[in-house]
Amino acid sequence: MAEAQNIPVGSTTAGSIAVAAESTVATRMSAPPSYDVADFPVPHGREEEWRFTPLERLRGLHDGTAVAGGAGVKVDVQAPEGVIVETVGRDDARIGKAGTPADRVAAQAYSAFEKAGVVTVPKETVLTEPIRIAVHGEGGVAYGHQVIELGAFAEAVVVIDHSGDAVLAANVDYLLGDGAKLTVVSVQDWDDKAVHVGQHNALVGRDASFKSVVVTFGGDVVRLHPRVSYAGPGGEAELYGLYFTDAGQHQEHRLLVDHNTPHCKSNVAYKGALQGDNAHAVWIGDVLIEARAEGTDTYEMNRNLVLTDGARVDSVPNLEIETGEIVGAGHASATGRFDDEQLFYLMARGIPEHEARRLVVRGFFAELVQQIGVEDIEERLIAKIEEELEASVA
Repeated sequence: MAEAQNIPVGSTTAGSIAVAAESTVATRMSAPPSYDVADFPVPHGREEEWRFTPLERLRGLHDGTAVAGGAGVKVDVQAPEGVIVETVGRDDARIGKAGTPADRVAAQAYSAFEKAGVVTVPKETVLTEPIRIAVHGEGGVAYGHQVIELGAFAEAVVVIDHSGDAVLAANVDYLLGDGAKLTVVSVQDWDDKAVHVGQHNALVGRDASFKSVVVTFGGDVVRLHPRVSYAGPGGEAELYGLYFTDAGQHQEHRLLVDHNTPHCKSNVAYKGALQGDNAHAVWIGDVLIEARAEGTDTYEMNRNLVLTDGARVDSVPNLEIETGEIVGAGHASATGRFDDEQLFYLMARGIPEHEARRLVVRGFFAELVQQIGVEDIEERLIAKIEEELEASVA
């Protein structure tokens, strides 16, 4: 196997803010999705889909040198009565049904896992309590696969909570039956040295509703790839994200909404805050409206708040439209410094500077925090934001 070159990308110049925002048509220059690792060349950092990622910090996940071993990760599922929780083999028909690996790491994870977890909410079941999946890293390298399946007209909230230390590559599949409603909250609160690369695939059924809330705080490198496609008309997808990138961290979120079916909707809104030297956040938002997807209504937005010098944001919204018969399509991206005028306004009314900063950042995130819908996760998120802000002024 050829060795990947360690080419630093997205490096930050100390003492300055680097911002890149661009809007281009998706070129589909990347390799076609495949379950076979051999179909993806070892990335070198010059490829479009890898040019922002620090390959040398992936600990071998990208080139096949990361071998599963050590304590790995422990997965604990807490589910309300009526939910079916299984551990299945690789031959289970539900595995991979929601989507195909889109890059080499996802294909590596698909080929390397031994057992997959499957959580099923039977048709017409409406849960009043969340399903909670705790993924705790205990050291070492691990590959995983998780399937969340909702039957027709079922409703559920799922919280996937990542913590601890690990080098993890994993795929997560969400299968929504007709008329189903699923909210997923994925929290990445890893220890400082953890590496997490994941692909999230959602297949949204006819008249079904999918809401994803991705919350990223911890880890050395976190690279997530949420993807949505539709199995029937009338489907709706909402993809929300919050990230707080600290000194030295690389947090990358690469989204694809494939409007492959008529009369479906999607809305994407991600917000991030950055502070500290070499804090690097990447957001790639791809929306494809295929020729047969008449009546599509879609919008995507990314906002970034840079709190200190030395941080960098790369924000790239892409929109490709193959039919003129749509309801609407648009995108927006903006990155800016902390608003000194807002800070002055609050301080002029007797609010101390550290409290004023906290209020501004909380206000920046408030709209998306309210989308979580799980009280203890919302409270934990606010507490984590305040903890990060306290650390910056300590």
